[in-house]
Amino acid sequence: MPKLKTHKGAQKRFKVTAGKKIVHKKANKSHILTKKASKRKRNLGQKALVSRADRKAVKAMFPYEF
Repeated sequence: MPKLKTHKGAQKRFKVTAGKKIVHKKANKSHILTKKASKRKRNLGQKALVSRADRKAVKAMFPYEF
C-alpha cells in the first residue's frame, strides 16, 4: 500500500494544534480595508477554528495528523 499524500493546498491554509484542533486564517483581510471598522479588521487578523461542518473534509486532507 503506498503512502498517502498530504493535500499541499490544505497544508498551506490550515494548521493542526497540539490538541488536534484545526485552525485557519480568516478571509476578507487582504484588500478594501478602508470601509471596514478597526475592530472588524483587528478580529479578522486572528486565527479561527474550522467549523464542525468542514472538519471531516479537512481531516481527510491530513492523513497522518490524527
